[in-house]
Amino acid sequence: MHFDYTTVGHVTIDLLDDGSRRAGGTAFYSALQAARLGLRTLIVTQGLPAEIEQLLEPYRGELGLRILPAPCTTTLLTAGSGSDRAQRVLAWAGPIAEELALDTDILHLAPIARETPSRWRGPAAFVGLTPQGLVRQWDHSAGEITHFQPDAAAVALAEHCHALVVNQAERASCAELIGAAGAAGALVAVTDGDAPVTILAPAVHRLQVPVLHEPVDDLGAGDVFAAAFFVCVSEGRSALDAARFANAAAAVRMHGAGADSIGERGAIKARLHSTAGAGGWL
Repeated sequence: MHFDYTTVGHVTIDLLDDGSRRAGGTAFYSALQAARLGLRTLIVTQGLPAEIEQLLEPYRGELGLRILPAPCTTTLLTAGSGSDRAQRVLAWAGPIAEELALDTDILHLAPIARETPSRWRGPAAFVGLTPQGLVRQWDHSAGEITHFQPDAAAVALAEHCHALVVNQAERASCAELIGAAGAAGALVAVTDGDAPVTILAPAVHRLQVPVLHEPVDDLGAGDVFAAAFFVCVSEGRSALDAARFANAAAAVRMHGAGADSIGERGAIKARLHSTAGAGGWL
């Protein structure tokens, strides 16, 4: 079956500090944003099928789902927000070892901790990468994230992508991947909360982020930005237009709580209209 947008990575169970339980992971948040932009969307993930199906039941009508069975589903204990967010791993579903057969216009590789394969079979006209998961691994004894230098397979993967999105907090650990992608002609966006977005294309540009009053919740906002950015770039829009649209998509997400607040095109365009005149190059 052909899809417009496919994410590959772990859908997670996020246990929040208020005791609530949510679906999480870049593969989920980015896929849902793509679906709400009108794209036929598939998530390829790994874990306990029944558990993930139940977790994503509210979104069954919006998302295609392919689950590779594993002994457990990746589960994260998540506390705080923004740059103060801390996560501990309670369970990890392991690497996706299978060479995937995919038929998609946009392929978004969305690793949490090196689980996505570096090879796949089938066409993908546009490949987007959120690379921080390629330099992370779980310290299973402590339940904490550790960082390391990317291996040759990760660098080669970055060289074959069309666009990357990474957050400023992990820019340094992803520097080699960013450099390899940029040298190969990829467009790179570095987000930094409410600070300007940096675009490397290959010249460096900084795009101001319009003020968002009284944000509710920012979990998954970076993933929403990535999906909106990849969709716009794949449609041939400029880096400036793509980043503006992605900023607006992230703002819509943060105006509400959880994935239900991820916006459709109308809501994102309304946000763009409300901030007309802001969000230009600095």
